[in-house]
Amino acid sequence: MKTIRQRTAFSAGLLALAAHIGGVHAQSAGDVQTDIPVPQVSGPVPVSAESHPFGAAAHTLQPQDLAQMGYIEEEYFISGQANVYDWPERGTLTVRTADVPYTTRVLVRRPVRAERFSGNVVVEMLNPSNLFDLNIGWAMSHTQMLRNGDAWVGITAKPIAVETLKQFDAERYADLSWANPLAASDPLNCEVSRDTTQATENGLVWDIHSQVAAWLRSANADNPFVYDGTASAAEMLYAWGYSQTGSFLYTYINAIHPEVVSVRGESLFDGYLVAVSSGPAPIHQCAERVPRDDPRRPIENAGVPVIHVMSQSDYLAGIGSRQPDSDAPGNRFRRYEIAGSGHASPDELYWGPKPQDLIQAGRAVPPLACNEGPRSRFPNRLAFNAALVWLDQWARDDIAPPRADLIDVVDGEPVLDEHGNVVGGLRSPYVDVPTSTWNGNSTGESFCRIAGHEIPFSQEKLRRLYPSHDAYVSAVTNSVNALVEQGFLLAEDGADVIREAKRSEVPRW
Repeated sequence: MKTIRQRTAFSAGLLALAAHIGGVHAQSAGDVQTDIPVPQVSGPVPVSAESHPFGAAAHTLQPQDLAQMGYIEEEYFISGQANVYDWPERGTLTVRTADVPYTTRVLVRRPVRAERFSGNVVVEMLNPSNLFDLNIGWAMSHTQMLRNGDAWVGITAKPIAVETLKQFDAERYADLSWANPLAASDPLNCEVSRDTTQATENGLVWDIHSQVAAWLRSANADNPFVYDGTASAAEMLYAWGYSQTGSFLYTYINAIHPEVVSVRGESLFDGYLVAVSSGPAPIHQCAERVPRDDPRRPIENAGVPVIHVMSQSDYLAGIGSRQPDSDAPGNRFRRYEIAGSGHASPDELYWGPKPQDLIQAGRAVPPLACNEGPRSRFPNRLAFNAALVWLDQWARDDIAPPRADLIDVVDGEPVLDEHGNVVGGLRSPYVDVPTSTWNGNSTGESFCRIAGHEIPFSQEKLRRLYPSHDAYVSAVTNSVNALVEQGFLLAEDGADVIREAKRSEVPRW
């Protein structure tokens, strides 16, 4: 692997090894810094009746009382210096702009008591696709995190989301900055559009991500996981990204992760969960998208486990990102395609910022329904809860997750069963004991094209499939038991599915 180097080449090879990764500076050829810098931290930021964190658990569409669950939520501001990189080819990373000052915010949800903490921290770059922070990882899997005692850390990961924060509470978020040090007239500062401006720089996110991880692993007193005042209780850090931030993780794994390992001798993260993304994001806001056949696209030889999850909304468009599962020690990789699932689920809105806060921030409230009806209620949490457990077992104990078939595709089209549901993929009782046809794509405003919807079966069809309510519950129970035995469903989630079946009206009319 080629070492990182500045645009103006260093004269000494040892200097190249230590060159400006995440603000690391080489003092001399014989004095090489071998770790990632820890950012400066301010917080927890006070909360009052007049000022609360944007997206706080108590201020979501479906509010959560974390204190009742033995958890605490804290917001921090972190500051440091980050580089903007170029990534011309796999194994080559160059510094485009060095040591750019930044300040961003981090939201932490953790057990109050150390003995309740599992040692697992899910680190999520908050999704900015709606132009504001969405905590999709928490929305999908907070049930599993809470019952296991895991912590969650969300990072504001794009300047457009910072703009939203400032519009929401200008005083609270006054210090946040992703300012671009390059003048608009600088040839390296290109014209941009939609959610990006020349005044800011998206490419700071990579070093921010690394520096947050370094902070969480540090013994600094401001680390929220230094419960006893001496060392971080954060044993395992798992990076989590979804859709746009799934693409961020693709780039981080393939471009940044190897250099972090070369600098500090090991990974900052113990595993990665890359969701509903089929390739890397541009390394900075002026960079071109990575072409479909580019060698930089596959996730290979990360050295830590990587789980890649696709939904039914996007697996077909991203079919070129399919790559073989692997158990090789240096290349542990799994791909799952969730049969029946939607990409833009209602969960991300249920546990996202409440509409009043979105309006205060000057953002549109995303719709919970599309032209075909409500967003798909398909429970993505079943797969994502299992994926968190698989990732942890693989990283901690080298217990490999089960392998699942991919969704069947023939001549570029999905293979459908008699009910119109896809064949293959990661299964659940919702497709194996169906009461609906599950679609991954819909029509309408905002992200309806990837929201999905269901078409419930008629009463007559339900009666044909399930002659009695007991017959339906029995079929669901058998499906749950088989999936739990195969390792595709957590027992706790399976019990919830059975309880839901017992409460249902299938087919009681």
